[in-house]
Amino acid sequence: MASEERRQKLLALVALEPEDAFVLYSLGQECAGLGCPEEALAWYDKASLADPKNCYSYYHKAKALLDLDRTADAVATVALGIVRAREVGDTKAQSELCALRDELED
Repeated sequence: MASEERRQKLLALVALEPEDAFVLYSLGQECAGLGCPEEALAWYDKASLADPKNCYSYYHKAKALLDLDRTADAVATVALGIVRAREVGDTKAQSELCALRDELED
């Protein structure tokens, strides 16, 4: 379960290591869990920039966009994530992104 205390600890870690993709991604997850999808989006974007091989940021960014009723943006994010996963050879992320794409197409 997400907590504001964990969010604050992650923010402190980001201040020390602003390019740590895992911490950035974790902060996105924490914000999403706290019901702050807009803030989560920013952290997922930063995580993707810090580590282009981190394809799960696309998946969770799409989920946050869906929480904001931004379906078209979520579809575009999933498509980009699938391309990225193929490029870096992350078959597990690609599979999960494809499953989300199929879910969105229904």
